[in-house]
Amino acid sequence: MTMATKEKCSSFRTYNINELKPIERLNINDNRVNELINSMQPVVIENSGFVSSALHWDLNYLRDHLGSGKFTVYESDSHVFKYYDEKKMKKNKAFKPQSRRCDMTLTEFSEKIKDKTQSDKRYYLQQELNDGVSSRMVEDFKAFRWDWVTAHQKRNNWGPLTANLLLIGQEGNVTPSHYDEQENFFAQLQGEKRFILFPPSQFGCLYPHPVYHPHDRQSQIDFDNIDLTRFPKFDRVQGVEAVVKPGDVLYIPNYWWHHVESRLHAEPTISLTFWYKCAPPGTIEYPLKPHQKVAMMRNIEKMIAEALDNNNEVDPFMQNMILGRYTSSTH
Repeated sequence: MTMATKEKCSSFRTYNINELKPIERLNINDNRVNELINSMQPVVIENSGFVSSALHWDLNYLRDHLGSGKFTVYESDSHVFKYYDEKKMKKNKAFKPQSRRCDMTLTEFSEKIKDKTQSDKRYYLQQELNDGVSSRMVEDFKAFRWDWVTAHQKRNNWGPLTANLLLIGQEGNVTPSHYDEQENFFAQLQGEKRFILFPPSQFGCLYPHPVYHPHDRQSQIDFDNIDLTRFPKFDRVQGVEAVVKPGDVLYIPNYWWHHVESRLHAEPTISLTFWYKCAPPGTIEYPLKPHQKVAMMRNIEKMIAEALDNNNEVDPFMQNMILGRYTSSTH
């Protein structure tokens, strides 16, 4: 494997991954933006003006206008923040998450990430925007270019907007490779983030956790310590990358794997996500597209897990179903 490509003055982490191609970076007025979104290909959109009214949302502004309530914050003993489904922990008693939820006010969070004596802990705020924000912040939100994003929603037959997630991360924080089942416009407000994306066709190379596992939709591969003995197909993985800067909007199609990290030795990053439900299946055309195959695999796996109602039985059941039946005798 060769070292992942880096930007000239990069201060992001280095991984032993096959060379990554750059994600296309286009002006909002470029017709290819529509073409790429329509074909479910990622693209970095420049000069969109989509969230221009929020580019002043730094920590001080948010502390004054986001409200005094508690916000969802995760604490980790390392730079890694790997998502886990708390509901699925009930049937996975032995599972111990790498990070812990510890809700706090924005003032408390700000003090935590500024306090250098807390260097053994890291924090990441992930909060849905709600009605508790100030009227001034509401005006900022209303001033977003909703006409632009709604046009894409209608053109591609997406469902409704499901969530706006405010993300505030410390320098060097990492969200490991995972995929979502929604369309996502990721808008950068403060600082810079690097994205490494892999298409749904690379599903087998990323070794996702089982659907019943709390790390469902997350890759099992640790990019900091890649184990090709356990995950040999990762040696063939093909991906793309981009660094998003304030004002940039990255379109992440559903089922595209994405690894996200904040720049090292820099100020905190502040971002907003806009998640939309996927378009309904409609008429199925063959051959199936990669994201349709992933959806079909997930549905089958979910059905088996629910029918067995015992996580310990799922792995041997799946192996017995495949081994000797769908394995070629020539291999």
